Amino acid sequence: MVPFRLVPRIALHSSFAEFIKEFQLNGEDLIVTNEFIQTGVKPADLAARVVFQERFGTGEPSNVMMDSIFQEARRQPYKRVIAVGGGTVIDVAKLLALGGNGSTVDYFEGRIPVEKARELIIIPTTCGTGSEVTNIAIMEIKEQKTKKGLATDAIFADYAVLIPELLASLPYQVFATSSIDALIHATESFVAPGSNPLTELYAIQAIAMILQGYKTIAAEGKDSRRELMGDFLLASTYAGIAFGNTGVGAVHALSYPLGGVYHVPHGEANQQMFTTIFRAYKEIKAQGKIEALEEILAHNLGVSVNEVWPAFDSLLEAILPRKPLKAYGMKEEDIVLFTDSVIKNQQRLLKNNYVSLSREQMIAIYTELY
Repeated sequence: MVPFRLVPRIALHSSFAEFIKEFQLNGEDLIVTNEFIQTGVKPADLAARVVFQERFGTGEPSNVMMDSIFQEARRQPYKRVIAVGGGTVIDVAKLLALGGNGSTVDYFEGRIPVEKARELIIIPTTCGTGSEVTNIAIMEIKEQKTKKGLATDAIFADYAVLIPELLASLPYQVFATSSIDALIHATESFVAPGSNPLTELYAIQAIAMILQGYKTIAAEGKDSRRELMGDFLLASTYAGIAFGNTGVGAVHALSYPLGGVYHVPHGEANQQMFTTIFRAYKEIKAQGKIEALEEILAHNLGVSVNEVWPAFDSLLEAILPRKPLKAYGMKEEDIVLFTDSVIKNQQRLLKNNYVSLSREQMIAIYTELY
């Protein structure tokens, strides 16, 4: 069994002001955040330098965006990087904590050493990435029209800091896509070959917290989520601890070309693939961890095991309805192109599948969803 690891220290704070005082922010700090977040995180007298991610590009991180941010950040020295934001901000900050002067693609393709040079503090402002506790960063490489992952201990945070108040104004669509991503992290981790009793503990708790929250939202309306943000934030971190040890699989792998080519938000792209891939798993190997997952889902949904997948789909549709892939602009010829891209570029993820998927099975999944 691969040893279970929880590397970052985890701190919980009631406010950003409390965090500033506890961590003694100063002029040698570099904060990476978004302009729409800054009013909650930047007092007028804060000495730390601030880089706003969206001034260098919109959407999820790409090598073009990251290289531009690197150029700006390197204008002045800094000793500590503080990420305050969602997945894009966190991935940017992880790379800014590294040493070296190459391009960001150089890190992902192994052309320069990946070595940590600065302390890294991560404060998530969504409830899905889990990246605050993982050693993984994701980046779209524009020239290759796909996303790639960098997994190395050099990008572990030194501290993961959870501040629920920073999620208070999270728009519903961002909440939905990010929290479903956390649910997928937990379920993919649970059935992964590398799962163990410790990762399962965190995955099961994340699944339970997210599904209970979803049931409340489905019954009481979207605004009811605001009272649950602390639970969703913690569930996201639990899911991050689980998949940070086991990896994620085909749901993420098959979603990457959709996100890379048609710029579909990460959690939304994953949602399109989610239950279709798990149903395929069940068809291929009905006996195994998929049975245990069905029992967990049935318990939390309040249904029998035989009713799990229709009930699960129904609840997810109430939170974030799925669309056919062609609604995002995907073309029929992309089905084979995406499949071959996944096989070529995502072996890091595919090895974490519950069962192996053949090229023909991946084509069938894309075709069904198209």
